[in-house]
Amino acid sequence: MSAHTTRLDVRDSATPPFERIDDALTDLGPEERLTLINGFEPEPLYDVLERRGFRYETTRVTADEWHVEIERA
Repeated sequence: MSAHTTRLDVRDSATPPFERIDDALTDLGPEERLTLINGFEPEPLYDVLERRGFRYETTRVTADEWHVEIERA
């Protein structure tokens, strides 16, 4: 079965994006995936994801664009 994917681009966020990311993670269902698009590798987020039971895969698309595919473990 194919998972539904939601995209969240926080590159141009006027405020720190953690609250938006946290809301998106809270809303993520068991068969859903979140693609987070960021301007840098969000290393501080990885510990949060692991503690909350998510798995992730990060890809550097360009020098200033990173995609993190996130789903429930």
